[in-house]
Amino acid sequence: MSYELKHLSAKVAAGTMTRRDFMARAAALGVSAAVATSMIATQAKAAPVAGGTFKMGVQGGESTNSQDPATWASDVPIAGGQLWGEGLVEVEPDGSLTGLVAESWEGSADAKTWRFKVRQGIEFSNGKSVTAEDVMQTMARHSNEDSKSGALGIVQGIESMRTDGDVFEVTLGVGNADLPYLMADYHLMIQPNGGFDNPTEAIGTGAYTLENDEPGVRMIGARNPNYWGGDQTQTAHYDGVEVIVLNDATARTAALQSGQVDTINRVEPKIAKLLDRAPTINVLSTQGRGHYVFIMHIDTAPFDSNELRLALKHALNREEMVEKILQGYGSIGNDMPINAAYPLFDDTIPQRQFDLAKAAEHYKKSGHDGSPIILRTADGAFPGAVDAAALFQQTCQQAGIPLEIKREPNDGYWSEVWNVQPFCCSYWGGRPVQDQMYTTAYLSTADWNDTRWKRPEFDAMLLEARAELDEAKRKEIYSKMGRMLNEEGGLMVPMFNDFVDAVSTKVQGWESDPNGPQMNWYAFKKTWKA
Repeated sequence: MSYELKHLSAKVAAGTMTRRDFMARAAALGVSAAVATSMIATQAKAAPVAGGTFKMGVQGGESTNSQDPATWASDVPIAGGQLWGEGLVEVEPDGSLTGLVAESWEGSADAKTWRFKVRQGIEFSNGKSVTAEDVMQTMARHSNEDSKSGALGIVQGIESMRTDGDVFEVTLGVGNADLPYLMADYHLMIQPNGGFDNPTEAIGTGAYTLENDEPGVRMIGARNPNYWGGDQTQTAHYDGVEVIVLNDATARTAALQSGQVDTINRVEPKIAKLLDRAPTINVLSTQGRGHYVFIMHIDTAPFDSNELRLALKHALNREEMVEKILQGYGSIGNDMPINAAYPLFDDTIPQRQFDLAKAAEHYKKSGHDGSPIILRTADGAFPGAVDAAALFQQTCQQAGIPLEIKREPNDGYWSEVWNVQPFCCSYWGGRPVQDQMYTTAYLSTADWNDTRWKRPEFDAMLLEARAELDEAKRKEIYSKMGRMLNEEGGLMVPMFNDFVDAVSTKVQGWESDPNGPQMNWYAFKKTWKA
């Protein structure tokens, strides 16, 4: 909370937030008027400082990483891509939307037609003016199955698109009140001609330009002097940003402790409290929608048997994993990708319990031949993934389930294992709304359908929920979808993880963001160093 209020009070000092709005936010967080007033006075003396280089030590980079936004699947390309690219909108920490390339937007009464007004006077980093045509071509490229875009499930619902001067208009086959939130997906970076000419050239409207890219090693960005978002007293205060790939947790922590980097993601929960004791480091934990998972391809034997899937689900000791893997930095999962952080969450869905007797019963019913069931994992799958797999193996053995662990190398995990092998460890950062989470990973046609969940009735419910403007009815539909995944899906969710970042005390303006780690990967844009 203190970091959030410091950031907001800095906005007051910079003139980008009113004193009245700050006092209201402080009161909502339980801070007295006297303390809030004192914070404003303090920040008035500590306004944002321009200059310097912000160095981020990031887990989740590979030699196969590309600057094509359609391909981004792990933290490093997302972090680096945010430097040079921007979408139409971004989701704020409080769940509201702020325009980026889009200045404003409005939908029809049935939420089928949406009009996004493209901000005027902004340029791509190559000097080309941004047009509504560029926006339309971006959406066209990501809706092309050949692009293999992670946003394919989102944009496939588009029936037609057109431009009208500086307006990009999209018409959906089925109305969707959440469409503007879907446009915040990090794959949908607006590129010249939509990226058709060269999707990897890293040309966008972001606050920085990509000066150097060594896949699996580092990316270096220099501040875009023509950035539309204001001068360095308002945003993007640093002269440069480095995204340094540090997949090894020990190396990542050591780099922060020695001052080689200013912040790191994925602090291992088992060392978080100890690291927080260091006088020059703050460990920041944010609850959100991220979840660590074991995923099964339900179209591949032996996982095509729901009895086997239920056996594995009941053999999962979620409480033990939250305690031992997350060290309390998270909460138990329930074999569906939605938790209480989402709007319209149904808390009456029964929590699946750890039950070895039921696990053994379902395993017997599955008729499995007793051959090894291989779960692939790696340190980079999520913090503690190897240990989590080992815990799972132990409880499976107690139920008579022959689970075998295969440890894979970090490099190539997201291209050769995830979404390729039939049973593996993975993670999801979550999405702002249920429609986007389900559309990205559980719609039959989604390219990132990593459990091969393809059910026409589920797709129909998803479309029905999009068009339903009555929230009570919409919640009921989402509840049915969640229960269906819980009972029949290939998704195992042992835990919802907090985003645990660590940052140097020199860094100011940090604000917790439930949408993702590292301030939803906007730390480089919203912080500064004292």
